[in-house]
Formats: sequence, C-alpha cells, structure tokens
Amino acid sequence: MSKADLIVGLQWGDEGKGKIVDHMAQTHDYVCRFAGGHNAGHTIVIGDKKYALHLIPSGVLNPKAKNIVGNGVVISPKDFIKEMEQFENLEGRLFLSDKAHILLPYHALIDQARERMKGDKAIGTTGKGIGPAYGDKIARVGHRLGELLCPDKLTEKIMAYFETNKTIFEAMEVELPSERGLLEELEGYKTILAPYIVDTTKMMWDILAEDKRVLLEGAQGTMLDIDHGTYPYVTSSTTVSAGACSGLGLSPKDLGKVTGIAKAYCTRVGNGPFPSEDLGAEGDILRKNGHEFGTTTGRPRRCGWFDAVAMRHAVRVNGADQVALMKLDVLDGFNEVKVCVAYEVDGKEIDYVPYDLEDATPVYQRFPGWDKTKGVREFEALPKNAQSYILALEEMIGTKMGIISTSPDRDDTIIR
Repeated sequence: MSKADLIVGLQWGDEGKGKIVDHMAQTHDYVCRFAGGHNAGHTIVIGDKKYALHLIPSGVLNPKAKNIVGNGVVISPKDFIKEMEQFENLEGRLFLSDKAHILLPYHALIDQARERMKGDKAIGTTGKGIGPAYGDKIARVGHRLGELLCPDKLTEKIMAYFETNKTIFEAMEVELPSERGLLEELEGYKTILAPYIVDTTKMMWDILAEDKRVLLEGAQGTMLDIDHGTYPYVTSSTTVSAGACSGLGLSPKDLGKVTGIAKAYCTRVGNGPFPSEDLGAEGDILRKNGHEFGTTTGRPRRCGWFDAVAMRHAVRVNGADQVALMKLDVLDGFNEVKVCVAYEVDGKEIDYVPYDLEDATPVYQRFPGWDKTKGVREFEALPKNAQSYILALEEMIGTKMGIISTSPDRDDTIIR
C-alpha cells in the first residue's frame, strides 16, 4: 500500500503552494484537497499563461492526474462551477466528496454582516461565507454535497432552517431566497455537479491500496489554523498536516513525505498579530516585487521579514520533512535581509510561539543582501550571500530547504 505525500503551508497562507503542487503533480496520479473553501487561492504560472485556482486541486493542470476534493472542504457550488469553466473534459478526472459541506450565498451574507457588526474589531475575513459554513457544520445544522442529489428534500430542510432562525437573519439584514428561487438554484447545481459527487473516502482507500501516487494539498497556512494559529484571527478549518487525515478519511499511517511551503519573507492578509511585519519602505518594496495582492480578493497583503520562530513552530506541528522556500528572487537587491529569530514579550526574550502574539516584538538577525537570484536553477549558481541565508534558515528551523523557487515559472526551481 502506498503512502500519500502532503503539501502544507507553514506561514499565514499565500506561500506559493500552487506552484509546488503543480510541480509535484507531474509525478503523481491523484491530487487531493483536504480543507478550506474558495477563500483560498493558488496562482500557477505555466509559460505565459496564469491560472488562479480556488477549489479545484492544482493537479487539474496535469492531464494525467485525477483530482479529489475531500470532505473537509466547504464547497460553494456556484463558485465551483464557475471555476470548472476554465477547463475541458473534467469528467473522470475530478471527484467531489458527498460528505463535503455546501456553502450557499446566504453564508456569505452572514459573513459580511458579522464583519460589519464588529466594526474595527473585524477579523478581516474574505466575506466568502467560509466561517458561517463551517459554523453550521460544527453546529450540526449544515448540509452535505450528497444532499444536493435530492434538491426537493434539501430545499425543504434549508427553508425550515431559515424559519427557525428568522429573527437572527432579520437582525443581520440578510436577504434570504424564496423557496422557489432556492429550489431552482439547487436544481441547477445538481444538473452540473451530480456526475462528480462520489464517496471519496472509499476512493482514497482504494487508490492507496492500488499503490497509486497520491499528493495531498491544503489551503491557507499553519499560522491560520483554527487551533494552532493566531486565534481568533484565523481561518475556520484545520490547515495543518493532521487535517489531511480528517479532511480525506485517512489515518496518520497513510501519510508519507510532508513538504512545508514558506516564502523567503512573510505575508498575511486580514487583521491579527504579525510580529515581523514591516510597515515602512522595505515592506512596500516586498509587496511590489512580490506582487503581493490576494488571488481571491485582490487585497494588498501585509508584508514583512522571515519569522524563524513561527516557522520552527510550524515545522514541528506539521512534521515537515523538508521546506520549499518560495520567492527567493523577491529579496534581490536589498542591502540587507532581516530574519526574526526571537520575540520580546513583557521584557523577556523567548524563542517559541506564545499563547498570544499580539504584544510580541521581533528580535532580528541581519544578513548581507545579494544582487540576483531570479531564474537561477542550481543552488551553487546562487549568489554566496543567498546561499548563506538559506543555510542559516535551515539551522534556525531545524529542517532542510529541499526546494527553492526563484521565479513564478514552473521551471525556475532548484531541487536539492
């Protein structure tokens, strides 16, 4: 029986997982998504063409790979169908778990209303409805994709839910669909998605038993994990490697090599603590050079320096066997490059991630900069200062930088 390799984000998301999944998908039979929703986005560049994926696994760009969306994902049928329109001949190559929860437009309206009501204490969600959909799942009032196969019955259940929570929806000024409108919407989704809805748990067991090569991908990053991230400024799902088991119906024994993804610097979207954030000119340069704007929302990302403390935390939580260091070329041209090696909290210096990062001040180590790494495909061909930077990061986080990306292009990748 084969093991499933895993790719997981080690920072606050947007690390560049899409490029590495695409790269590794060329040698895998299946690519499987285990968590998140369409608030996440992978941007993949192949030649002069750019693909932005939100729900469909990145293996869709390999004609030989099959793609599974697991039960741990919340699926917006409307957005999924729109994403499918980019591709042809998906039947037989794309499978949706019948146990994945459905995200409908009213979830997004609830999300946006809650953010408005919080004012300056808003979490900074994408407003896509991810939190409310996962909330319904945990509260046991959600609906699963398998129910979409019986639109009449599903409509009846959802309308009953609307009636029970009528006063709450009115207080939030959330406009709900009519029964007829909802039924027509669900019937439309069923017409398109029914051929793709299957029992993916049994499918996962079968393909591993057949010794197929399987690659698992999550969404967002470790520091946005519902348990291990900067709560409450996190996403609503389990983003770490353990989430791959519950999100696809696997056991820990089914997992193989874990590759963690991290940028050579740091970014995050939305509110919440970000110790190594640079609010000055250098942060602006990182944003400009790294094209740091959200795939899903277009929002400018907050930018800062590599946080080795948070990274060491993420490597341990995920059991990362290696790290893929992304966007090294974005640091080209800086006179010096900084790395957060500790936090100062209440006058004390600590080298671990505490319960609350809100008042953590970064302690930096400085490295001399370099001219150009863009497009370099051999480690020895990198500038000496860039090599020294990478080797120092390995020492700090306790694992090897097995892959280094020097541009968005698929081929500009160093394998060590």
